[in-house]
Amino acid sequence: MIEYELQQIRSAELIRAAEEYRIGREALRLRRAAHRTAKEPEPEGRAHGHRRRPRVARAA
Repeated sequence: MIEYELQQIRSAELIRAAEEYRIGREALRLRRAAHRTAKEPEPEGRAHGHRRRPRVARAA
């Protein structure tokens, strides 16, 4: 019986942690969306954002 109760507690903790993670990701998504809408519109030539360097360095 104790094992069952421990499993129920673990399950509830995992569900709570997953819910907190989901809420955090949703808040981050909403902050980014708000930042995008508050920012001035980009000129035609820069519609796709900044150009980034590739992650992998070139071979010599």
